[in-house]
Amino acid sequence: MRVSSLYVGLSALLLFQCASPKKPSEPSLLTIGPEAVPVSEFAYVYEKNNGNADSAYTSASVNEYLNLYTNFKLKVAEAKSRGLDTTQAFKTELGGYKEQLAQPFLTEKSVTDQLVREAYERLKKEVNAAHILIAVDMEADPKDTLAAYQKAMDLRQQAVSGTSFEQLAQRFSEDPSARENGGNLGYFTALQMVYPFENAAFNTPVGQISQPVRTRFGYHIIKVNEVRPAQGEIKVAHIMVRAQQGLPKADSLTAKKKIDEIYSRVLRKEDWNKLTSQFSEDASSADEGGELPWFGTGRMIPSFEEAAFALAQPGAISAPVQTAYGWHIIKLLERKELPSYEEMETTLRNRIAKDSRSELNKAAFLRRIKTENKFQETPAIKEAVLRLADSTLLAGKWKFNVPAEPKNLPTATLFTINGQPYTAGNFATYIETNQRARQNVSPAHAMNLLYDKFVETSLLNYEREHLEEKHPDYKMLVNEYHDGILLFQLMEEKVWAKAVEDTTGLKAFFEANQNKYMWGERAQATILSAANPTVLAQAQAQLAQGRFLSVRHKQPDLLFAFGNDDLSKTATGQLDQLATALQADTSLVLELTGYVDTREATNKKNVSLPARRAAAVKNYLQQKGVDEDHIQIVPAADRSTNARSNRRVALRVYTTDAQALADNLNQSNPLALQVTSRKFQRGENKMLDGVTWKPGTYTLTQDGRSIWIKIDQIDPPAPKKLSETRGVVISDYQNYLEQEWVKELRQKYPISVNQSEVQKLIKK
Repeated sequence: MRVSSLYVGLSALLLFQCASPKKPSEPSLLTIGPEAVPVSEFAYVYEKNNGNADSAYTSASVNEYLNLYTNFKLKVAEAKSRGLDTTQAFKTELGGYKEQLAQPFLTEKSVTDQLVREAYERLKKEVNAAHILIAVDMEADPKDTLAAYQKAMDLRQQAVSGTSFEQLAQRFSEDPSARENGGNLGYFTALQMVYPFENAAFNTPVGQISQPVRTRFGYHIIKVNEVRPAQGEIKVAHIMVRAQQGLPKADSLTAKKKIDEIYSRVLRKEDWNKLTSQFSEDASSADEGGELPWFGTGRMIPSFEEAAFALAQPGAISAPVQTAYGWHIIKLLERKELPSYEEMETTLRNRIAKDSRSELNKAAFLRRIKTENKFQETPAIKEAVLRLADSTLLAGKWKFNVPAEPKNLPTATLFTINGQPYTAGNFATYIETNQRARQNVSPAHAMNLLYDKFVETSLLNYEREHLEEKHPDYKMLVNEYHDGILLFQLMEEKVWAKAVEDTTGLKAFFEANQNKYMWGERAQATILSAANPTVLAQAQAQLAQGRFLSVRHKQPDLLFAFGNDDLSKTATGQLDQLATALQADTSLVLELTGYVDTREATNKKNVSLPARRAAAVKNYLQQKGVDEDHIQIVPAADRSTNARSNRRVALRVYTTDAQALADNLNQSNPLALQVTSRKFQRGENKMLDGVTWKPGTYTLTQDGRSIWIKIDQIDPPAPKKLSETRGVVISDYQNYLEQEWVKELRQKYPISVNQSEVQKLIKK
């Protein structure tokens, strides 16, 4: 376990390398060992993390932050002194972060701004459309691309001339779903389809058919059937009964009965909040009336979302709806329109960065950096290289065979970026590394595709390598992550992992601070919540027996052949599953009772047959690993009967788990009884908190249900065991280790604070 989130958050606040570049003559605010920290560096990071004008540069705030900042700098200095910034693992991790940090600087901001605004405006609408797809690869040969386009144009002309679009889609579309849906895609909004498709759909009038539009799937013609306002967002509450996929059929049926009974109560206008509190199995919302956060299209499980949006007015309630998590009754609380642009802007930018429309941004960015970085081609060398395309390129086995002319081709400049040459030999190496087998294209087309990709890659790599020169803020971010990774590695070693692995130190710390880890007063109690007094009386009677027939583990009888005590293959298969259950749950006990029928009973040799049959079952289960103490043989009161099926052994599974009591009494009414039995602290159970905390029994009525509480004992405040509070102790031990480590670092590295500069900041 690593209890580090608070520390990581603090470290993020203290990362100081994003400060303004150092000036040679600038005074220092702080010196740690040989390293001086300029005033501007501290001022930058202080202002970044103290945006509240009321607290800016107060004496208390500056000195408190300076202390935290000094501790941070001490740890970074220690990491560097140990060479942690020279390891391959560190360089690899930093390289990954640099790639992520570079992305915002490798885009065209003006284009992004336009795309974000466009997406927001489109999110106000939903389009219902159908399409016909003619598949063609994005890198297909020009002749194949043209053929696909012409086919799409021909189908469009047929549709415009009156041929049924649905029939054309069923016959000719290469989207497999079109056979069933006639090409209809239902309703969608922005950011749900690839951008060229979305663009065509939103720009085509209702009832019209678009021109062929190219996506990575091929050419589409799109018929817009309808446009409607977006559904916006809704807030709902729900009551949930868990019934996840894969549950035994009996458990699934129980869940369905339970949700139906709750729904009948909802229809009778019983209090929604009480029903939610009593019966909903979504622990995160049950005590809040089942209320869920706002959501819009595409943010919930489809079946749940469809039912929720179908509710017309606040207060409307759905019939039970099944999802992968179970059954839900949904109540509409409130609707609202699309959030404001300001609220959605950040989310939209993140989504667009991953959306196909980002290709527009990329193209614009490449055009700009071509100009900025003075990209220049050498046409003659480019032509000479492209002529080297042959059939081996289509097999992915092309090699650079240098031609006689021009003689210097390998070193000849193919193009330059800011004067830096990229040679034909560089391109040849790129081809040999990145080529792949291709079908249905010409060698010349394949070579042109590789050349375009080489130019793009070269431009992007050049820009990436020079980002720190062009963008000081990028350089600051890289430095920030550089020291953040170092700090994380050292904290892992000195604090987080040590607190978990140092079991002796952890135990000693726990014992020295035992008074911090105490239980409050606790009650060992059993609580029965019944639908009515009759059910409560039945529950109390069964509870007194101390064990309960297990409905969940109900077993069919095992049948035997006439005069035989051998187990059949069917019987052993059943017993194998039962053995697994008995081994997994130590509260289970199995009772076995053997029987014979009348014909068997007339033979004196069969007197012991019932016991032998029961013993055969017991022996088999013991061989499977079941403890003998969990199997009991119980003689039958009457061993003889006329029914041939009574050549059998009856199996009854009992349990001491009080939940089985609820299972028994809830078979006709899934809400008849709820049973809870454990130790409670004050405040954990409303019903228990409502009675006197003394051993004894208490009967009360609450929210229309009959409640019986039995308190077996009251435990006074007592020390917790380490196992009962290990997570909290580890967190505290980590804090202790960090404090001790900082003390050591303060001894190791001389610290000097320029108080005159600190005072200037405070007066600023």
